Amino acid sequence: MLAREHIDNLSALLGAGGLLTDRADMAGYEKGARYDSGRAAFVARPASVEAVSDVVGYCARHAIPLVPQSGNTGLVAGSTPDDSGTEGVLSLERLRSTFDLDVDNRSLRVDAGFRLSEINARLEPHGLFFPIDLGADPMAGGMVATNTGGARFLRFGDVRRNTLGLKVVLGDETGTIVDLGAGLRKDNTGVDWKQHFIGTSGAFGVVTECTFNLERLPQQTATAYLVPRAPEHVTALLNAMEEQLGTYLSAFEGMSGAAITRTLAHVEALRNPFPGGAVPDYVILAEVSRSWPRRESEQPLEAVLEEVLSEVWSHSDEPLADAFMGPPQEMWALRHALSEGVKSAGYVVGLDLSFARGGVMPFRARMSEMLAKEFPDVEVCDFGHVGDGGVHFNLVVQREADGSVDTARIDALRERVISMSVEQHGASFSAEHGLGRRNQHFYDRYTPHKLKSMAAQLKQAIAPGPLGSTRLG
Repeated sequence: MLAREHIDNLSALLGAGGLLTDRADMAGYEKGARYDSGRAAFVARPASVEAVSDVVGYCARHAIPLVPQSGNTGLVAGSTPDDSGTEGVLSLERLRSTFDLDVDNRSLRVDAGFRLSEINARLEPHGLFFPIDLGADPMAGGMVATNTGGARFLRFGDVRRNTLGLKVVLGDETGTIVDLGAGLRKDNTGVDWKQHFIGTSGAFGVVTECTFNLERLPQQTATAYLVPRAPEHVTALLNAMEEQLGTYLSAFEGMSGAAITRTLAHVEALRNPFPGGAVPDYVILAEVSRSWPRRESEQPLEAVLEEVLSEVWSHSDEPLADAFMGPPQEMWALRHALSEGVKSAGYVVGLDLSFARGGVMPFRARMSEMLAKEFPDVEVCDFGHVGDGGVHFNLVVQREADGSVDTARIDALRERVISMSVEQHGASFSAEHGLGRRNQHFYDRYTPHKLKSMAAQLKQAIAPGPLGSTRLG
């Protein structure tokens, strides 16, 4: 549907293998990680920041919509084209030239096309890691664009906290390349421009290079499954653990019994770790860690955790009903398998919500009661980063015999949960998945007019071209 002249010009800019137009070749770029799909006019695969600049500038000059795509692991239709056939996809997968480690500065300058797993595999021999722990395996550019968090947010924070600098191609008619930060941790010489490109889903520009803060790789780790006496005791349990463990506490992950049960049934390699095979209604995966090898004079971390759990057990409010420790790798394997396990149970309405820390469990209780009345056939299979107020509130809907679902009912379900969470519980409708077409109307509804107006002015100033799948103004 795009004029042949544009295809020829873009192909000339990118060189051999840089532009895909065959439907079979583009199929993998048109389909997202969960249900979203579209039809691309082309897929551009630049191999340098200069080539990104050429493509972005050309598309801006000719008003060709362009959707940046990193690892394509997102869940809110933020990195795939719509079904019009008029949008191009700008894939960052070939941006893989720069991997510049500065051990003394504890930082890494890396191109946007490197995946998280490869980054950490290369850093491991140096005793360092990029402290974003995710079930998926995204690329660096996409992690910045969506400001991902992950399971160890409690200890290390999100991508925003760990980003020291960026190189970005602005969505203007020249594809302006800007360097934003040079790996400094302290720089108060003006506007911190890199923040405008973190978490804004590519609306203002394309992240081509990132400078990340690194952390020391944990040398000691201990984990335990904690069973709260009742859901309302989860926050008290978290507070008690933080009081006793301080910064040793690196994760506090909530897992519903329904999500665990579905996952154990689906993933044959997983062992049911619960006594007698009875899965509790709600389980916390707690992790403590140290970044140095154990010293002879030092109490083993497993003993520290066991002692703390004994103290928590004796609290007057009795927040803990049961607890047992186990090998970290096995315990985390269950947590990381939950997404796939829940997905196997049916059509997943995945809602990425965040609350003030004490608000997660009251929301779960109220929402479960409401859903039982209004959507009785929907199964709640939630899990998430309850230690920082986050919850992946996944709702499983059974498909029809032909594999279809009632899309109107799915929309009504999503609308009901998000409206209640935002309007009555003060939640964010996107804790760490970023913005995309699936969240656009919630952004339009809940973002104040003044803020949308400011975003529109900024967009016009730095990225007037049709860039990204999200409208911030």
